[in-house]
Amino acid sequence: MQLSMYQASIPLFVRMLENMSVILDKAAAQAEAKKIDQSIFVNARLAPDMYPLSRQIQIATDMAKGCCARLAGIDVPSYEDNETSIEELQARIAKTTAFLRGISAEQIDGSEEKPISLRTHNHELNFLGQPYLLHFVYPNFYFHLTTAYAILRHNGVELGKLDFVGAY
Repeated sequence: MQLSMYQASIPLFVRMLENMSVILDKAAAQAEAKKIDQSIFVNARLAPDMYPLSRQIQIATDMAKGCCARLAGIDVPSYEDNETSIEELQARIAKTTAFLRGISAEQIDGSEEKPISLRTHNHELNFLGQPYLLHFVYPNFYFHLTTAYAILRHNGVELGKLDFVGAY
């Protein structure tokens, strides 16, 4: 049995974003229990030259929605990137997963060879659908989710590996 482009994208992105939502719930609960201002977590970084938690989640959601929209040949939703609280980050994740769930397998399947062009800060990137998903989106998506997890863990949120990978 072959793995379809849909199976390799939407369910994976939704699962991991929902896992991140659970992680954010734990961060909010711990902040409340320990009387920590949630903005400490939202603005925390692993290093001074790295993005804070809020931006890590913004980029991860951008990767997921951008990838699936491009593979499906539909417009990529634009978000303002103005989240300043855990509640707002949760809303962004929910909005992203709702968007992803609205894309059908028929829209994405068969996009392995679809030309994908992206404009970055200073140049254009060109891919075919499958290499775009596997070699560009996956590494970026997981990097930013992992960094968000690490920021919270580093700041004392009680998390473990199963929080990241989810229950089976």
